Amino acid sequence: MKEPEPEKFGAHSRRTFLKSLGTVAATTATAQVKSVAAELEKVNAEKVIGPEAVPVTLKVNGEKLKLLLEPRVTLLDALRNYSSLTGAKEGCDRASCGACTVLINDAPVYSCQKLAIEAQGVEITTIEGLAKDGKLTKVQSAFIEKDALQCGYCTPGFVMSVTALLKKNFHPTAADVKHACAGNLCRCGCHPHILQAALKAAGVGHAAKTEIVNYA
Repeated sequence: MKEPEPEKFGAHSRRTFLKSLGTVAATTATAQVKSVAAELEKVNAEKVIGPEAVPVTLKVNGEKLKLLLEPRVTLLDALRNYSSLTGAKEGCDRASCGACTVLINDAPVYSCQKLAIEAQGVEITTIEGLAKDGKLTKVQSAFIEKDALQCGYCTPGFVMSVTALLKKNFHPTAADVKHACAGNLCRCGCHPHILQAALKAAGVGHAAKTEIVNYA
């Protein structure tokens, strides 16, 4: 029996190998195309929300707030202009001043940077939801006692930030308070009094560094 010539046997093997590689590559490419197509079909099948107003339900201060809002409406806008909750203030509208701070699941959040439609299904607390039966919280009372406000525009945001801090840190240091309020700005310059108020509410003593000069 005549043995196969090495050259022809080798060429045949290479052709078979290359054909098998081509088949595998084509199969893989087809699978990838089908996978991409399936994902695109899934995305296209999702419901597009807006631009017209849609029903939005927010849980604010323990109560359901049902609104009809365009998807672009922020949580701050929804609270102030679509309900009677005007405690959160609009200052910079770009997450720089903290006047719009509210609590979402007890964490401080800039409501000007949160879409109302994204705030569904969570616990939202505004400054209006802190006092119960007309009784101020320790934080609110301390702000009054320590004269931690002037114009008062930034005060709700500071109160919410300090409240959030004391919910997770019962005995904060001055550094803790400063860090918690780092995202809040008081243009009246009440920061030293705010620090005193926060520590007062926590029951933590802190010596004031303000020197009182008697001219008498």
